[in-house]
Amino acid sequence: MATLDVDAMLERFRERAASVKRRPLPPVAGEERQHFIQQAQLDYQDFAIVGDAEATLEDGILTLRVDLRPPDQRG
Repeated sequence: MATLDVDAMLERFRERAASVKRRPLPPVAGEERQHFIQQAQLDYQDFAIVGDAEATLEDGILTLRVDLRPPDQRG
């Protein structure tokens, strides 16, 4: 069985977040455009959160720890 490379997985999420930021807007207008923008924001947020996680893999359990506090409040 292949082992999970947690660092590589997190890097893929960071790359996905960066890709969403570079994603061009399609030639749509109005409500469709707003939906596309909202979905891109959610995609970026989700990928960035996972990409910023500290990961541990112990006894087959993957744990992602994400500090959502502002940078100036982190310990």
